Amino acid sequence: MNIKELYAIFRDYPVVCTDSRKILPDSIFFALKGENFDGNRFVKQALDSGCAFAVSDDPDNEGTDGCIIVENVLKTLHDLAEYHRLEFDIPVLAITGTNGKTTTKELINAVLSKKYTTIYTAGNFNNHIGAPLTLLNINEKTEIAIVEMGANHLGEIATLCEIAHPTIGLITNIGKAHLEGFGSEEGVRKAKGELYDYVEKSRGVIFYNSDDAILKTMAKTTQNTILVEYGKTIMDAKIDSDSFFLGFSTATPELTVKTCLAGEYNLNNTLAAIAAGKYFDVPDADIVAALAEYKPNINRSQLVKTASNTVIMDAYNANPSSMEAAINNFARLDAENKLLILGDMLELGNDSLAEHRRITEIIKSHGLWKKGKVILIGHTFSLLNEEVALSFPTGSEVEEYLKTQNINSHLILVKGSRGIGLETLLKFI
Repeated sequence: MNIKELYAIFRDYPVVCTDSRKILPDSIFFALKGENFDGNRFVKQALDSGCAFAVSDDPDNEGTDGCIIVENVLKTLHDLAEYHRLEFDIPVLAITGTNGKTTTKELINAVLSKKYTTIYTAGNFNNHIGAPLTLLNINEKTEIAIVEMGANHLGEIATLCEIAHPTIGLITNIGKAHLEGFGSEEGVRKAKGELYDYVEKSRGVIFYNSDDAILKTMAKTTQNTILVEYGKTIMDAKIDSDSFFLGFSTATPELTVKTCLAGEYNLNNTLAAIAAGKYFDVPDADIVAALAEYKPNINRSQLVKTASNTVIMDAYNANPSSMEAAINNFARLDAENKLLILGDMLELGNDSLAEHRRITEIIKSHGLWKKGKVILIGHTFSLLNEEVALSFPTGSEVEEYLKTQNINSHLILVKGSRGIGLETLLKFI
């Protein structure tokens, strides 16, 4: 079956499922494979659960009623998503970057959806599966698509661009993350720069933070693109230092913004959303309202009031640049009692130990390095053998410690890579 024939089926059954445990009626099940799973084994289960068709690349499923055999299921999903995307002549805004891409995507969607019917990447489902599934949600009512693109190896952003065909590209920043896959910070720059490369080739639009020297150079060296600047300097943004949540004013455009985001490091993410709103002619009042109404979730810059403490929960992901920004912001906040709970930053390769040691030096530089006020969790942090900090190899061990403590009236920052699982600590603080 060719992609045009499959697309005709998709038009009749425009819901795609990839998890046989979550089949929706009259959907198409794509039997994807991974290191620890093979969807081909669940084709019959998916069909019995109510899906209309199943796409499989296992010849053993040939002849099963409702099963479509293809050479490669993932490639077929990509081809279907690309075919579908090209049926719609709408702006597709692609967002990538080391830090802040999910929050920026959420904020931009909040702003643009005030005026337009949008579809956007759910959560941080931004990989080679999530991006195509996002595109397949485009329908006749969609006016703008916002697609988040993540990667941990060179070439992955380029592949996603060939599927999504973005007309607008935005890179939040270039920092140290996934160094095991990228090899170096220069590798990160090249990988993220694949988005600019595609937009340049298609003569599209680039949004860039003109305060970021790396991004400014990358954007300015493109040809035949429309460049849209944003940033603290060009927008003359002044932060309200008396506010716990991020609040600020801008002179260009003239706005006063109050958010529910904990952390000044979210300023650039918010300015990007303002720039997108202005580019798409969203009224200023709607921009301000959208940013005020947006409430972070899934443990990203999320302020949580527990029975005993105030917690900044920022434990969905961590790398050296985001960890440094979070600690710098935490040091600025006015609170009598502060507690840092930090987990390992994963996928840093040979730089891992040095980067974790650098984080402890940043804590010390702010005067936050106090006995009983810093808890470090994970194998790499444990290797540092710091005497002042309480160090635990695993989250379960720190849970046992927290059960014995009576921590009250503290401002607590919880930050670490998702793989450390720090969100489970919330019930103990």
